Amino acid sequence: MKTLLLVALLGCLAAVFAAPAEKVKWCVKSEQELRKCNDLVAKAPAFSCVKRDNTIECIIAIKAGEADAITLDGGDIYVAGLNNYDLHPIIAEDYGTTSETCYYAVAVVKKGSGFNIRDLRGKKSCHTGLGKSAGWNIPVGTLLSMGLIQWSGAEDSPVEEAVSNFFSASCAPGAPRGSKLCELCRGDCSRSHSEPYYDYGGAFQCLADDAGEVAFVKHLTVPEAEKDKYELLCKDNTRAPIDNYQACHLVKVPAHAVVTRKDPQLAQRIWDSLQSVQEFNLFSSASYAPAKNLMFKDSTTRLVQVPPNTDSFLYLGAEYMTTVRSLKKGAMTASSSALRWCAVGATETQKCDAWVINSMTESGAIMGCPNAATVDGCLKKIMRGEADAMAVDGGEAYTAGKCGLVPVMVEQYDEDLCSWCTASSYYAVAVVKKSSGVTWENLQGKRSCHTGIGRTAGWNVPMGLIHKQTGDCDFSKFFSEGCAPGADPSSVFCKKCAGSGKGVEDESKCKASSIEQYYGYAGAFRCLVEGAGDVAFIKHTIVDENSNGNGPAWASGVNKDDYQLICPNKSPVPVSDYLSCHLALVPAHAIVTRPEIRGKVVDFLQDQQTKFGTSGSDPSFKLFQSELGRNLLFKDSTKCLQEIPAETSYKQFLGPEYMGAMASLRQCTDSTSDLEKSCTFHSCQQKN
Repeated sequence: MKTLLLVALLGCLAAVFAAPAEKVKWCVKSEQELRKCNDLVAKAPAFSCVKRDNTIECIIAIKAGEADAITLDGGDIYVAGLNNYDLHPIIAEDYGTTSETCYYAVAVVKKGSGFNIRDLRGKKSCHTGLGKSAGWNIPVGTLLSMGLIQWSGAEDSPVEEAVSNFFSASCAPGAPRGSKLCELCRGDCSRSHSEPYYDYGGAFQCLADDAGEVAFVKHLTVPEAEKDKYELLCKDNTRAPIDNYQACHLVKVPAHAVVTRKDPQLAQRIWDSLQSVQEFNLFSSASYAPAKNLMFKDSTTRLVQVPPNTDSFLYLGAEYMTTVRSLKKGAMTASSSALRWCAVGATETQKCDAWVINSMTESGAIMGCPNAATVDGCLKKIMRGEADAMAVDGGEAYTAGKCGLVPVMVEQYDEDLCSWCTASSYYAVAVVKKSSGVTWENLQGKRSCHTGIGRTAGWNVPMGLIHKQTGDCDFSKFFSEGCAPGADPSSVFCKKCAGSGKGVEDESKCKASSIEQYYGYAGAFRCLVEGAGDVAFIKHTIVDENSNGNGPAWASGVNKDDYQLICPNKSPVPVSDYLSCHLALVPAHAIVTRPEIRGKVVDFLQDQQTKFGTSGSDPSFKLFQSELGRNLLFKDSTKCLQEIPAETSYKQFLGPEYMGAMASLRQCTDSTSDLEKSCTFHSCQQKN
């Protein structure tokens, strides 16, 4: 009996190990794509093909698990990323040195046709497809923003109707059959290769056949041999040669990307399967002429993995998303008059809720408190328009700037300077116990206390200095262990964190929020005070604020004279001697927001600090005091908020010294958050 069981077990194991790996099910939308996909399967059996009639059916199939992947353009990436589908871009097409993972949306016309972009009313237009980036979202959004297409918003009429009224006739595959937007089409006007004028090649053919007078396509669409017969329409109402697309284009937009369900293992399997393809050109459709851009764009030179945790919003970027939303929701509608302040964690949310209650007027609440578990989570909400503003430290302002947000007000810690225009700043210092014998020179191997990963005084400045000294990005080789909230839970920089103090299996341990007792300036100092670390990287005022009778209960027995400052090439000095011994002078915390609501945020905060500031008229709430913890929403040492001059970039706000430190630290990829990696993935998204 045992023998039979053993044989059966071995048989099962053999079946398991012999079972082929699960195939990547690729969704295709036409007979030509299906032919190419089947040819791929013949060379690469890791794939199988699933046919659907159009893009939205492919998106639905992937959501349902009936298919795994498809390559989409930006407009479709937007749709695929909506909550009801929740597909994520995982792999981007790269078009080479001219555009990398971006491409230029252009308006192409025949040379000598005698009109410019402001003369397009009444002309015949060729579009790649309804809702596609270069062929619809970008040109329609551009013509709306230039005031050429008149549209009062979706409440009155669809944007398609406004476009129909602007052009005399069009081919926009995907539009309702029989409409003016299908009048120039040669086939069924569907968003598939059964319509000859679909996609980039089709829209260009529509122009070449004289069906239309302008084609909205990408910059690589016009064949090399044909370029001298065509020109580009520029937004300054001039024309330019086809190869001048870098100076004459509508918008530079993110490349097409492969999307799939939110599943890291599936994403990796798709990437590995694509990388393993041999003896088959993924980026050629020549064998299936006249069809082009089957499965991938023919102009693709390689594929690039998108940073982890990148959703459709982060991939497409705020500018593109604003364009798409303006077409989906109507003419730019004014957002709610209530300002939404983003709170990090439960205690900040409690303080924010108290702010809401105390700021209420007879008309109701003038603000709200969306929240997130981390600062990066809040920055995402501000970028998406789900929140409006928050106060961040320099490192976070750097990330926010990379993601397109702007600093609009800054905390001032010197009351005498509140009536001046002098921006506040503070000193980043390294504090040790006087009895420890720790100096900057013998710091290696010690235990460290940090305000948080990516924070200015607590991480960026000291680690930037250490990186310059050692050239090594593995900081776990420098410090033996410590607490740096926001670090990987398995890292040595989480070993000494305290969590909420409510149990051993504490989920809040090492979290970058006030739930972690060693988070922030006071938390990092507490880490040193309680013996969890040998050095604390904080700002120069923190020891004073948490010693000699000042501060919360844990600081009740702390004596300022028991601590000292250390810095490179200098003996330890008293805590009060920070002018002679500090790591850097860094900018104060700033309020960041989206550029388009800058004025709204400034007006709101100026009004609120008049009521609830240090010398505010309403004592019912204190904006710059935290009863439930320390430094909630704003730093407790804040005396006032000062406006940062309009048009000041995050680089100008942070200053060359700090930007230099960040440039050094960013040589270490581990020091860059997933959010920042997503925001800086495309060169076309980096304007400042």
